[in-house]
Amino acid sequence: MPLPPTPNPAASFILDLWFAHPPDLADPAVEAACAAILDRAERARAARFHFDRHRREFIATHALTRVALSHAHPSPPQSWSFSLNAYGKPAPALDRGLRFNQSNSVEMAVCLVARHPSLHAVAPPEVGVDVESFARAQEIVPLAPRVFSDAERAQLLALPAASRPHRALDLWTLKEAYIKARGMGLSLPLRSISFLFDEPHALRLLVEPGVDPDSGRWRFCCFDYAGHRIALAVESTAAPIVNLFSARPPLAPPSALALTLPSWSPAS
Repeated sequence: MPLPPTPNPAASFILDLWFAHPPDLADPAVEAACAAILDRAERARAARFHFDRHRREFIATHALTRVALSHAHPSPPQSWSFSLNAYGKPAPALDRGLRFNQSNSVEMAVCLVARHPSLHAVAPPEVGVDVESFARAQEIVPLAPRVFSDAERAQLLALPAASRPHRALDLWTLKEAYIKARGMGLSLPLRSISFLFDEPHALRLLVEPGVDPDSGRWRFCCFDYAGHRIALAVESTAAPIVNLFSARPPLAPPSALALTLPSWSPAS
């Protein structure tokens, strides 16, 4: 049975953040059950992966997305179909009053769904999510000249060397969540987008002219869970409250996670 939604006094919409773990699909029966709710094109894509871990990552992510959407709307998981915008961002092919975004690593899949308490309300805001393993932090630091703005790099280099991988992972996931929420992906110039930390936990977005006509409409949250950094971006002037669900395996009844997220930035 779907878990009851948590009322959200801070905004007129609800965010549901779902977690699944691709290694749970190491059981062939679990993988087969998850694959069975995907459409033909998704199953064909899954079959093209050379490594088992990457196939499980793909199947777990797409099965979790269908489960998360069906939690928000009374449609069977296998009934969902999707369209892509010009930059490849997916959305439900039929407008059912939902927005979503998904991300994955080999060990974790996430799906963020925005919905209104009433399915007949106006469309909810755009959202973006990114997840990265802590193990990637050291790999990101050398990429700084290519993907971080001058202001971000100045703040990064001002930190002790031991703290730079942690900040680089923050910046990487925040940028990914933002460009995914915009629905434009890497067509946006990453070095023209700055996430600046005026204090350890005071985050603000600064973009060059022409990149975003109203960058103040976004709120961000970045936190750690199960060895991963997760960043959320939502188009909202209010700091939303997030319902957290874990589905292990993805088709199992979900469990609510008792995880306290940090404050959203910028502060409302």
